Amino acid sequence: MSTPEALLRVEDLYVEYPTEDGVVHAVDGITYQVHKGRTLGIVGESGSGKTVSSLTTLGLTRRQGATIRGKILFEGRDLLTLPESELRAIRGNEIAMIFQDPLSALHPLYTVGNQLVGAIRAHNDVPKAKARERAVELLGLVGIPEPKRRVDAYPHEFSGGMRQRAMIAMALSNEPKLLIADEPTTALDVTVQAQILALMERLQRELGMAIVIITHDLGVVAEMADDISVMYAGRIIETAPAQALFSNPEHPYTWGLLGSIPRVDDDREKELVPIPGTPPSLIQPPSGCHFHPRCHYAQPDHARIDPSLEPIPGEPDHFAACLLESEVRRRLWSELSAGSSPEDALSEVGLPEAAT
Repeated sequence: MSTPEALLRVEDLYVEYPTEDGVVHAVDGITYQVHKGRTLGIVGESGSGKTVSSLTTLGLTRRQGATIRGKILFEGRDLLTLPESELRAIRGNEIAMIFQDPLSALHPLYTVGNQLVGAIRAHNDVPKAKARERAVELLGLVGIPEPKRRVDAYPHEFSGGMRQRAMIAMALSNEPKLLIADEPTTALDVTVQAQILALMERLQRELGMAIVIITHDLGVVAEMADDISVMYAGRIIETAPAQALFSNPEHPYTWGLLGSIPRVDDDREKELVPIPGTPPSLIQPPSGCHFHPRCHYAQPDHARIDPSLEPIPGEPDHFAACLLESEVRRRLWSELSAGSSPEDALSEVGLPEAAT
């Protein structure tokens, strides 16, 4: 699944937190890669481990007492073995992150310009006046009107979309090689969402960055991701090029994510199909396939056997962790795509209905 030329390679990564109730298995053995100039979308419900994996890439989970195993290779250097001083030189300079809530990520008592100047001077030996010029330039680059005036504004004086643009400007202040965007369009209206995604795509083309975009919204990654990894209960359960994942999804959880979002070409009377149940505990995850308690298509042995990511026949770079045979999955997806309910799809394929 990995190639030497990948800018970032995460290999067999585990992140665990000790708590009074037990060990939280936040990230449970994931592997993925992202190449220069390409975008990887990491998708899943809240609590699936998406954000923790990226915070670990930046070294931020070290401070939280996490136990970490595996490798995170950035340009061949294992970030997990670097001392904090070397990691600090990479964080914000070669790897930058846009955090989920720009209002809480920006300091309320400092102007946006002061925070941009601080980010620039943290990694560059430049005079304050020169850094301020760069801050104004960055605000203009991300589409904030009147940047010379807005540079002296405080975060609360910006709208939600403008705060998100300011966060993007801060992340890009040192022209990083890798940008991690954690739910960059959360709480923004649809028009502003589209503007933010278009901005990120434009800046990627101009700067040649790699992007990892973390989201629960498949619609967001459909817009800009080249490759997609779907996470559930701390694991990657399907990974594929974006076109393959949307045209031939292989995991029932991915079907559930696709079935729970509206499509403009669907009948207006068609009901969305939610995924039953709730995400599992990461302290005591279900036995066998972690998704089996919520899966319409689980069979009795799925509670005992733990699936691993397996290649999909005939589809390069497409992997899924599902105990159903690939041919059965394709027949089920064909029925679901034609508008069948999960129950009718099972009947057509000849499988008994799971007791979810």
